[in-house]
Amino acid sequence: MPAVDKLLLEEALQDSPQTRSLLSVFEEDAGTLTDYTNQLLQAMQRVYGAQNEMCLATQQLSKQLLAYEKQNFALGKGDEEVISTLHYFSKVVDELNVLHTELAKQLADTMVLPIIQFREKDLTEVSTLKDLFGLASNLFLEHDLSMAKYSRLPKKKENEKVKIDVVKEVAAARRKQHLSSLQYYCALNALQYRKRVAMMEPMIGFAHGQINFFKKGAEMFSQSMDSFLSSVADMVQSIQVELEAEAEKMRVSQQELLSVEESVYAPDFDVAAPQINRNLIQKAGYLNLRNKTGLVTTTWERLYFFTQGGNLMCQPRGAVAGGLIQDLDNCSVMAVDCEDRRYCFQITTPNGKSGIILQAESRKENEEWICAINNISRQIYLTDNPEAVAIKLNQTALQAVTPITSFGKKPESSCPSQNLRNAETEDDKIVSQAAVRADDADELIAPGTPIQFDIVLPATEFLDQNRGSRRINPFGETEDETFPEAEDSLLQQMFVVRFLGSMAVKTDNTTEVIYEAMRQVLAARAIHNIFRTTESHLMVTSQTLRLIDPQTQVTRANFELTSITQFAAHQENKRLVGFVVRTPESTGGQSLSTYVFESNSEGEKICYAINLGKEIIAVQKDPEALAQLMLSIPLTNDGKYVLLNDQPDDNDGSPNENRGAESEA
Repeated sequence: MPAVDKLLLEEALQDSPQTRSLLSVFEEDAGTLTDYTNQLLQAMQRVYGAQNEMCLATQQLSKQLLAYEKQNFALGKGDEEVISTLHYFSKVVDELNVLHTELAKQLADTMVLPIIQFREKDLTEVSTLKDLFGLASNLFLEHDLSMAKYSRLPKKKENEKVKIDVVKEVAAARRKQHLSSLQYYCALNALQYRKRVAMMEPMIGFAHGQINFFKKGAEMFSQSMDSFLSSVADMVQSIQVELEAEAEKMRVSQQELLSVEESVYAPDFDVAAPQINRNLIQKAGYLNLRNKTGLVTTTWERLYFFTQGGNLMCQPRGAVAGGLIQDLDNCSVMAVDCEDRRYCFQITTPNGKSGIILQAESRKENEEWICAINNISRQIYLTDNPEAVAIKLNQTALQAVTPITSFGKKPESSCPSQNLRNAETEDDKIVSQAAVRADDADELIAPGTPIQFDIVLPATEFLDQNRGSRRINPFGETEDETFPEAEDSLLQQMFVVRFLGSMAVKTDNTTEVIYEAMRQVLAARAIHNIFRTTESHLMVTSQTLRLIDPQTQVTRANFELTSITQFAAHQENKRLVGFVVRTPESTGGQSLSTYVFESNSEGEKICYAINLGKEIIAVQKDPEALAQLMLSIPLTNDGKYVLLNDQPDDNDGSPNENRGAESEA
């Protein structure tokens, strides 16, 4: 017999919208079966009670048997044998239409009684459990209220006694809900087997009664009919065996599911040392969604979320299917503090706009959601073996150094370097696909070098270094006067970037030092779950490279192009870009630092702009060379600013494809 669709007992505790939707299909099937069983019983009772109307009764029975195929059972899988059997019985009933007589006792025992027992025992049991399950809806309301209390537990001022009481309340509500769901699911699963037995068993008794009490029946019920009835009896017996085996499996499974520790019902039972899977490429579960209801008021709604491909979907209770909430491709995700709630994280769109804020119910769920969304945003799911790619990325992260959050001392203000490297080749702008060996990595970056994850310089500190004793306008001021060269610059290009980290390096003779710094910064962020980034505007001019706060327009860092000795973009992750800065020290020596950024567009565009600025510096003293260079560069209509999104692909570090223009100064 083909396998019968069933409700998974393991899904009873989670009570997801998919399980609820499948449960409604089983309930609809049970209701249809109840209606059909009542009609079939009426037809059999008519055969039993109407001696003089036997012909009419058998005609009605024949029609009703044929009607089974037209019931459109939602769970009709495995009913092909039942349908074909009932079709054959319908023909037999038509042939016996003129031969039926009173068979009250035998028909009552072999035909009417089994279907009555099926209706009164099995269908009534399902109906009763359905009513009890409906009454248990108060438990779901109680569980939601308990989860609301738990979600409102403060993060900063945590009352352990209140937390324990709320956790016990949530666990108790979930256990009650779990028990009632398991009993109802088991009854509905068993009904799929009993249904088929109940449909065929009465007809076997009916056929045998006709054979025993009619002399002419021997002529009609030939040996082929006997073999047919024998095969039907064997089929019923096999279904009964399957039912008993399935009932035993469900009983064992139910005992195993109920024998777990009480801690599994607690929302955050493994907060001390959760087992976190960082290789997920899909995730599903309940989250609290933050909704704005006014200028300053918000509400939190508990909904079921799941990932599908590169999309984040949401499915409310009662909904047949989920709806799209957020496209996760190239999005960023980070943990945030929101309204003094625990385990909150925010998804940011590729253009830098703040997206949705969600709250998980435990630390494990929070970190797994962040890791899963981060993996999906890299489009790992599009590879041939996404699980292996995710595992490989996390294994690479485990080989990284252990970082600290800041340097021992703040980097000094950037000063122009007199050592301009004009002999940069095209290979210095393209990321090598080969991994740096361990010995080579030690030559590029000293082992144990600290990594700085915060912004390069605080805004106030940078202003103090550049303004001296100048009075600061508390209502905000622009930095146009601080950098007057920006007005006369031949090149001005703005990029939206996020600072990932910086670290000291030992050499700037090769771009391999940038690739190794990228590897160590990204690996350290993955190991230590540092997902928060600072968004800034990177202004590239023909003289400097400035990092500007997008909110206050205050310059956080300024690098002279002459002090930038190496720069490169990652070949696989097009949005990663880094550069090496040579900074003079007070001792007379020079220090080298690599800065790593993530851009909203291709990193090659930033490299193209930096290279163009350095070329302008190199030919500024030669008017003819400068004019020749400007003739080869596309300009705006006013003939002043370079249009990077319109430049052709060439060997000067231009991007391979124009996937969206950057904003222009």
